[in-house]
Amino acid sequence: MKKIILITTCIFILAATPLAAYQPLANEDKQGLYVKSIDQVLRLEPEEIDIATAALIISEYWSDLVHGRNYLSKLDDMALEIRTKLEDKNLQKSPKAIPVINKYLFDEMGFKTIPTADNPDDLLLHTVLDNKQGYCLSLSILYLSIGERLGLPLYGVVVPGHFFIRYDDGKTRFNIETTSKGGYADDNHYINKFNVPDSDTIYLNNLNNLQTLGCFFNNLGNSYLDIGNTELAMLALERAVEINPTLAESHTNLGNIYFKKNQVDDAIYQYQIALRINPADAKTHNNLANAYTKQEKLNFAVREYNQALNLDPDYIEVYKNLAITYHKQGKSTRAISTLRHAISLDSKNPDFYNQLGNIYYEIEYYDKAFSQYEKALKLKPDFAEAHHGLAICYSKQGMVEESIRAFETALNIKPDMTTALTNLGNLYFNQQKYDQAIELYKKAVLTTPDDNAIYYNLASAYFNKADYKQAVEQYLIAIDIDPQMADAHNRLGFAYYNLKNYDMAWKHIKIAENLGVEIDKNLLDAIEDNLP
Repeated sequence: MKKIILITTCIFILAATPLAAYQPLANEDKQGLYVKSIDQVLRLEPEEIDIATAALIISEYWSDLVHGRNYLSKLDDMALEIRTKLEDKNLQKSPKAIPVINKYLFDEMGFKTIPTADNPDDLLLHTVLDNKQGYCLSLSILYLSIGERLGLPLYGVVVPGHFFIRYDDGKTRFNIETTSKGGYADDNHYINKFNVPDSDTIYLNNLNNLQTLGCFFNNLGNSYLDIGNTELAMLALERAVEINPTLAESHTNLGNIYFKKNQVDDAIYQYQIALRINPADAKTHNNLANAYTKQEKLNFAVREYNQALNLDPDYIEVYKNLAITYHKQGKSTRAISTLRHAISLDSKNPDFYNQLGNIYYEIEYYDKAFSQYEKALKLKPDFAEAHHGLAICYSKQGMVEESIRAFETALNIKPDMTTALTNLGNLYFNQQKYDQAIELYKKAVLTTPDDNAIYYNLASAYFNKADYKQAVEQYLIAIDIDPQMADAHNRLGFAYYNLKNYDMAWKHIKIAENLGVEIDKNLLDAIEDNLP
């Protein structure tokens, strides 16, 4: 069970094991062994931070089942066992110690690499120790923790999307790849594989412990986001950016949090910083384009989407985003062409057919739209949006019963689909089946409580049932959301008139008139005749 609290305090006091008391490890004098919170860690000089202690404090915040002292004891015991092996071979602080560590960790202890970092728990040091598996950063934290206890000159190294270890004693320097059982790869391998930017940044440099912790905060932010805790994700990523201002990924990830929180200007600022650091990052160009799209800066968005595709022509998601933006610009032919190119790259992607169907529907090519929705459903029969697409096509062609069935299918798959609830409600409304329409509109406002149009439709259904009291209540909600909704004021005038509340009827009729609605003169006269 996850423990969601702010990272401010910690409950355990760190101490060496009894065995370590007799055989001191190289990190015994570090102040970082005795801190109790991340705030205290961040106040230390980098050389005083004990990376394992810091990582295990974070583990305790993540889960109240973790007892960091136990894991520190386990790390101490592992380091002592390795030290004994090194002493037997007279290799204590030598580059030749690395093969001994590799054999111990990856062969004898069985630590292994996981293929993907999908589980946020796999970042945490206690989980790595429990499960004997991790990914590049989490295995590197383990490796660095052992290295600190042995007094070896090991450093974390970051490149875009990857983390590894480097041995560097000033004379001998080589890289250690923890995802390959401690194997060697030279700098050129990382430069080419991970597109390391050719600029003065943090990439490929030896990191101190604070900078390594900054990389950890970057991944921790994503882990918090994965479990739905946006606030702690933002806190972790803001720390990551503060610690490592030239780590592009931290700026991108923080931008993603801001975008999720609808702080679009802040998101754009972070994306732009990330791209100044690493202009070859296609994902960040795509994210920046999404932010521009949300601001309706469509020309800027198109530029960024195209830049993302120039960098990665196989970046499938961008084609869909670009097509949507072209369509918003009124360039439907270009949007269709973009989606057809995407389909040529990935013909099994139902999203492309569904989006193509949406564009054909909006330009009133209903037969073509219908065909694309059917193609999407052949690939994904439970695709609620495609069933919704079929339903609106049926509706446009006057096939009401078929439309109702398709809407119902969509809602069976996705019961809270607002557009399906509203459009099916509209069908029943048009059939004068007001009770059914009302039930659907009620469900729709629960899923989208800030949509004044749904409240207007709900009020109109009550009005047509002559339930004027309920109609008034819903129209008032609609105009509370949008005070300039002229039609709602006009209908309120009618409803209040029928309730014999002539003062309120007059008030809203006059507001509607001032907002440009053509008022029924007979109603206006009738209300005026009843005023005191």
